[in-house]
Amino acid sequence: MERHTYQTGLIGNCAFLAHIHRNTNVEWLCWPRMDSTFIFGGLLDKEKGGQFSILPEGEYTSRQYYMENTNVLCTEITCENGKYRVIDFAPRFYQYERYFKPLMLIRKIEPLEGSPRIRVQCHPVGEYGANKLHPQPGSNHVEFLGAGERLRLTTSIPVNYVLDEQYFVLNDARYLLLSYGSPLEAPLVSTAENFLRETISYWRIWIKHSNIANFYQPYVIRSALALKIHQYEDTGAIIAASTTSLPESPGSGRNWDYRYCWLRDTYYVITALNHIGHFEEMERYFNYVTDISFSGDNRYQPLYGITGQKNLEEQILPDLDGYMGNQPVRIGNQAYEHIQNDIYGQVLISMLPLYSDHRFIFSERKDSAWWIEYLLGKIERTIDEEDAGIWEFRNFANIHCYTNLFQWAGCNAAEKMARMIGHQPLAEKAAVLKARAAAHIESCYDPARQVYTNAAGSRHLDASTLQLIMMYYLDPESEKAKHHLEALEKELKTPQGLFYRYLHADDFGKPKTTFLVCAFWYVEALACVGRLDDAIREFENLLQYSNHLLLFSEDVDEENGSQWGNFPQAYSHVGLMNAAYRIAMKLDKPIFL
Repeated sequence: MERHTYQTGLIGNCAFLAHIHRNTNVEWLCWPRMDSTFIFGGLLDKEKGGQFSILPEGEYTSRQYYMENTNVLCTEITCENGKYRVIDFAPRFYQYERYFKPLMLIRKIEPLEGSPRIRVQCHPVGEYGANKLHPQPGSNHVEFLGAGERLRLTTSIPVNYVLDEQYFVLNDARYLLLSYGSPLEAPLVSTAENFLRETISYWRIWIKHSNIANFYQPYVIRSALALKIHQYEDTGAIIAASTTSLPESPGSGRNWDYRYCWLRDTYYVITALNHIGHFEEMERYFNYVTDISFSGDNRYQPLYGITGQKNLEEQILPDLDGYMGNQPVRIGNQAYEHIQNDIYGQVLISMLPLYSDHRFIFSERKDSAWWIEYLLGKIERTIDEEDAGIWEFRNFANIHCYTNLFQWAGCNAAEKMARMIGHQPLAEKAAVLKARAAAHIESCYDPARQVYTNAAGSRHLDASTLQLIMMYYLDPESEKAKHHLEALEKELKTPQGLFYRYLHADDFGKPKTTFLVCAFWYVEALACVGRLDDAIREFENLLQYSNHLLLFSEDVDEENGSQWGNFPQAYSHVGLMNAAYRIAMKLDKPIFL
């Protein structure tokens, strides 16, 4: 089978995300929120998903790339009559003491060679393709009725050419601006050019203000840019992916909606943002978690909606074909009902930089003791409880090594924070709970194989236990850490350098694809135990599994390197960023050497 890669690039402005295919079509765009119905959903159904393409007559070839150090995407089309470029972007820049990030997709079409004849097709849809919208022409725009809010395409192309889908000669730059809600009232051409200039400038300044070491910098820069636009800035939530129902492997039925915020990933995201020095995003994310915490429930859910909503009832949309015919198409995610007890530790660890990094003014925080006590109480109530684990097993529960590791690490963080604020009783409580968590972790140790298993009483190995080394539960220089790593790589690593989460059967049978973030964890673990040459080699090997834009998926097929799962996966990019940082810190060489 030929290697499958996702043929789209991602644009966004921290209010929405859109996928642009190499054939210029907007394959995926959800409005008004990242978890709303799609306006364009060709990714999941070519017919019912609508269309927004800019294509020439006859055959063509395409090339797609980002403007350097930006989230502005370019698609070049070469055809018989010439060549042109489509520049797609979501406006984002600082204006009037706030970030301007409208629900607005701008497409600039500029001729590069010859006189190409092109056609614009724009067919947005509503309610996940159930509603066809009705175009109503204006003087220089088309209003699409039936979407609830005003959906308007403002253009410098003759409106009738758009309505009739008529070919025309592209002899100068043309513009298309699709807006949701308030339409553009300013002059189109000058406004679009100004927004493009300001957006390019914003992203390049953001990267200049990032701390990124000189180890495979272009990959880390692209990953940082991708992670940034997965944050829904209004609340601070960071979603796992912009898509739903892209299968973990063809025909597997493992098609999930990832447009939500998983608390289990808090530590990794916070770590990545901390490494690159972007504290505003960290604080926004922590504020989102704070709002969830004050909801008054006794326990956290594994995931929440981007505004903190709790009920994410899973539904199947039977009328959609699915990606490459892979059904079911799901919206919502039943995992919100699961018990995942690592997340209390995750939240405690996410607080630690606010107290250990003096760029944050923690002396002004009045709620520190309350926070620590509140979260330690949650750990105390759940520390002996079986749960679904990091991988959200739907039909069985265990005392998971990974869960107790993060309870241990959370208590460790709580102990440090309590000492910083001078609260001895909380420090002592944290130390007692840390010892209880450690006892559970040790119940997962198999002395015969010299490895920690996934759960107490289990023989199964799990890539999540790599974190025992990275979280310094195990001394990375110890023989115990080295033997544990060797046992995991022997069982879960593929000859191609990829890594399975686990290989035992779960609710859907045995996994058929590797989980990319686990391979980046493996790289980190190698660096931790001092196998730096191995870490660099394995890191370099993983770079081949990106698509044409250095974007990474959730899963990779070991047989042919195909990309599967939701895409791009924010946490795959977080994994890359953290692995690169770990190696760079070990190398610690000036860039001129």
